[in-house]
Amino acid sequence: MTMAEEAVIRPIAHIRSDFPQKFGIPRQSGLIDSLRARVVFLPEYREPEAFRGLEEYSHLWLIWQFSQARREGWSPTVRPPRLGGNVRKGVFATRSPFRPNSLGLSSVRLLEVLPEAPEGPVLVVGGADLLDGTPIYDVKPYLPYTDSHPEASGGFALQERGDILAVDFPPELLERVPPHLREPLAAVLAQDPRPGYQEDPERIYGLAFGGVEVRFRVAGEKLAVVEVSPLISSAIHSKLDG
Repeated sequence: MTMAEEAVIRPIAHIRSDFPQKFGIPRQSGLIDSLRARVVFLPEYREPEAFRGLEEYSHLWLIWQFSQARREGWSPTVRPPRLGGNVRKGVFATRSPFRPNSLGLSSVRLLEVLPEAPEGPVLVVGGADLLDGTPIYDVKPYLPYTDSHPEASGGFALQERGDILAVDFPPELLERVPPHLREPLAAVLAQDPRPGYQEDPERIYGLAFGGVEVRFRVAGEKLAVVEVSPLISSAIHSKLDG
């Protein structure tokens, strides 16, 4: 490999989301529009001129790194969870985090540009599928006339498991969740956070979200919340105010 073929890229920002752990993060961006996150730039990239005109766009592309999925070497095939973890597909035919360069791509809705925030300019986005603290390598505007292809085929990714789950969230447990997080949390649970190969109706799962831990079980098409408690040593860096 020549020097011209090598490239060193560095983060320009980090995401601040309500997901301190990987479990429960939506499988793709845009599935849960009520999720809120912030893109906080590193000091050297906070030049206001770099954001001029960004507010004219409704959606953005985020290019980021699977920072908790880095491995030495790579495998040409992976086992997609939505296929039960038993079928191998080529890594370039999937969005698996275990890739040669561990890069991810997400389309998010731009809700607000906060030029006067303490760490500003800060971007408030909707529908992000990123772990809190994920490094962002670039931000690009989404162009509907070229980036949207409704006629495109989706391969095995169209084979979603089941429908949206019915969520049974007892009111006394829901009250333990901050009000502005109740709707997105319910939507996250309805997407069925479990791995595609787990179907034990007696198993209790724990989901960390927005400073609380939610424990639940799933039987058939119903998810039942059984406990909500404060998340000890929460990794949340900041909380969005609704």
